[in-house]
Amino acid sequence: MVIIYGTITEYMGTAYTGRGIAHKYDTLIATAEQTLLVKAPPTNSVSDLLNEATTYFIKRGFDVDRFHNPVDVDRIDAIFVSAFGLFILQSSHPVALEPTEFGGRHRVISFYDTFDENKLQAQTTDLKKIAEESDLQRTKLLQAMTNAIHIHEEKEALNIPRVMWKEHDELLESLKVELFGTMKLHKKSTVAHRIAGSLAPGGSRDYLPSITSRVKRRILMKGLSGTGKSTMLKTLGKEAEQRGIDVQYGWCGLDPNSVDLLLFPELSVCLFDATLPHEYDPERPGDEILDLVSLVAENAEAEEAVQEIEGRYKEKIMDGIGYMHAFAQSESKLRDVMDKAIDRKRFEEKAKQFWACIHE
Repeated sequence: MVIIYGTITEYMGTAYTGRGIAHKYDTLIATAEQTLLVKAPPTNSVSDLLNEATTYFIKRGFDVDRFHNPVDVDRIDAIFVSAFGLFILQSSHPVALEPTEFGGRHRVISFYDTFDENKLQAQTTDLKKIAEESDLQRTKLLQAMTNAIHIHEEKEALNIPRVMWKEHDELLESLKVELFGTMKLHKKSTVAHRIAGSLAPGGSRDYLPSITSRVKRRILMKGLSGTGKSTMLKTLGKEAEQRGIDVQYGWCGLDPNSVDLLLFPELSVCLFDATLPHEYDPERPGDEILDLVSLVAENAEAEEAVQEIEGRYKEKIMDGIGYMHAFAQSESKLRDVMDKAIDRKRFEEKAKQFWACIHE
């Protein structure tokens, strides 16, 4: 007997960016046929349940999108099973989301009542101190990322006037022709939004290898900050949408308004920003480089200024990594204390409700 398992595609669920904590869960909730919102305080146990659910589906041949928490990339905050349009989300921490179609497409399971209140009260002082430290480090982290994005914008401001925009636009038009030709599908485009990566305790972390693992053609974009990579991806994405071609946007982990990745599943083509902090080079058949660096005019004075800015930018990112590490340690302590207060009998009873929702 041949057993065919489903596949797992990894994504970052949230990102700690220069504009706050970003996510695309709202777009998944809006398009999913069924959403199960799991409510719980910080705990490792819900992540364990989501991993068990992932295993359940892939063993039955269904593909799963799995969303990681950047504070602890081994922890899972959500899964999406496209075959059923089923989205399961830990929706209390770090992003609090509520059902808007309660009793319809949205269901809620709360694990708050599975915790022993007497055990929690005995740990009140420790929990308060840990939570305060966690809040402090998160605030410092987000401020460092805000400072970093402002410095990054300085680089963009120096590079934008140097771009040969006429040649840039010609390259964009040639890409439209090459990728889409005269193709126009008689259906509405399915549009998905994901976050490909984020700052994590060890530095920048992305899931580009997983996202592109089944793509035949990968176009690796090489270009300086401000040279139109995100604009090009957005334009190509909108062109595909107008032609009825399915599109997946991968949004940036530093600036959530920028696109780092564009995937056309039906064409088996993916374009992505392959420059730092997520630097990639061609490594398999079907990989090619899209060179945008050559579209930037040389200017020694501007390049020297960019180098100085780059030094300040890296310093702020290093600050962010340090604060992220401290934040992750506090969050880990918080989860450990909460996990020790779980009433396992009550938790297992609630877990049965969780599985009942999945089996329906």
